[in-house]
Amino acid sequence: MNHLTIPSAVQRRPSVIVTSTVVVLIALASAAASLAFAAPPLPAPLQALQKKGLSIVGTFPSPGGMTAYAAHAGTEPIALYLTPDGKHVIAGSLFDATGRNLTPSALEKAVAQPMAESIWGQLAKSHWIADGREDAPRTVYVFTDPNCPYCNKLWADARPWVDAGKVQLRHVMVGILTPTSAGKAAALLGARQPAAALDAHERAHVASNAKTLASGRPKPLGDDSLKPLAVIPAALASQLEANAALMSTYGLQATPALVWKDSKGSVQMRQGAPESDLAGIFGPR
Repeated sequence: MNHLTIPSAVQRRPSVIVTSTVVVLIALASAAASLAFAAPPLPAPLQALQKKGLSIVGTFPSPGGMTAYAAHAGTEPIALYLTPDGKHVIAGSLFDATGRNLTPSALEKAVAQPMAESIWGQLAKSHWIADGREDAPRTVYVFTDPNCPYCNKLWADARPWVDAGKVQLRHVMVGILTPTSAGKAAALLGARQPAAALDAHERAHVASNAKTLASGRPKPLGDDSLKPLAVIPAALASQLEANAALMSTYGLQATPALVWKDSKGSVQMRQGAPESDLAGIFGPR
């Protein structure tokens, strides 16, 4: 085991004067341009799904008189087929007369890049603490609980890449594992120098945590290096809740949870501190 799972009770859960003739001409040209380039509104069933949180990124080829839409819910690609009357949507796979599934390759091609951009944009707007140089060629997001021993192990294992300026870890702070986790995560996010505070906290536990993990009896990190806030300010509580909700959206239920882009630009995710595949995530040393 190389991760800590979130207890079920806490899961979830941006002055010129012109004549009137010129103004009218400009207005007409602007209106014409808007009509030429404005995308048609989505049919009602798709708009309803959007309101429920589904991201619809575009269409892809489909036979049978139906229009196929590529969508995703979090990290899950979904094919939507609009019936010819425009009043109903079918979600799932489409098969031809030979039993061949026509959906996967077309859906993946249509949704891969928009979904990756959406996920990366959401992570960039989350509440994280930078660990490493801003100009590092590779960025890896890590959902981190300040009491998680395997987060501490990952922090220690990543030092060669971080210290060499090859990787910047962005610790998306969550407080979900123990009663003091939220208070500690809030203390780090609210610190005057969050990066320095996180570094001091993790560094203080490396040696003792390594011994604890080697014994086969992992336990949460102690409070000696970081005192949890007794009362969490509303703004920090909101940040922690948003981070936890984002983690849940991706189906991640344990810390550490890593999110990165591979060599093709596709977003990859995994739970747990990697034992031997760090180079596959961080790149060569």
